[in-house]
Amino acid sequence: MSLTGKKIVITGAAGGLGAGVAKVAFDQGAELVLLDVVDNFTSELGQAYSVDLLDAAAVQAVFDDIGDFDVLANIAGGFAMGPTVDATADEFWQRMFDINVSASGDLHIDFHHTTEDSALALGEAFSKSLGDRKGITRFGQAHSAMDETLSRVVVDCSNRPYLIWKVNFSKPKLGEMDTELFKEWFQAFSQTAGITLHVENLYGENNHHIIESCFKGLARAL
Repeated sequence: MSLTGKKIVITGAAGGLGAGVAKVAFDQGAELVLLDVVDNFTSELGQAYSVDLLDAAAVQAVFDDIGDFDVLANIAGGFAMGPTVDATADEFWQRMFDINVSASGDLHIDFHHTTEDSALALGEAFSKSLGDRKGITRFGQAHSAMDETLSRVVVDCSNRPYLIWKVNFSKPKLGEMDTELFKEWFQAFSQTAGITLHVENLYGENNHHIIESCFKGLARAL
């Protein structure tokens, strides 16, 4: 795969996963803009900025200076997004990567195959972004609150896929989707992403809040 001609902005680029993603993108020909909170941050891979990622005004000033770009890889997690950045990423995947997924399937039968296959594709993309996984921060965890609900997600990007799923729902469906399919999504993602993944809903009542906290917890943990 070639990224020649693509301008990619990467946050959290000074070390760990962010540095690994930057190296892979650089080797594939991308033009890089690298952001981190580290003072006097510099890099041989591209234009580097030291910026407080929780300061919306400072972040917006950086993006005003950067101008147009193709992809935002938000490895840093917590990120005060100004108007320019907000237009590039959605609520969930902005925590990890700016990514668009297009899927079609046999929804006239049920949601099972489309749910599973979309997770398999996302997991494979995530695994490829880690390259040989040398130098990454393998472990991550997050507690994710959603009103009355709290969930805990722990990951190990070890290339040893495994899922522990301790999440229960009081209803068989959310809208038209079977709630049992949420486990299938996390199972498929963990398999192709090559991660050990523990997902546990500690407490909660609203089924929508429960599953939303699980997805957001995964994003923050990664």
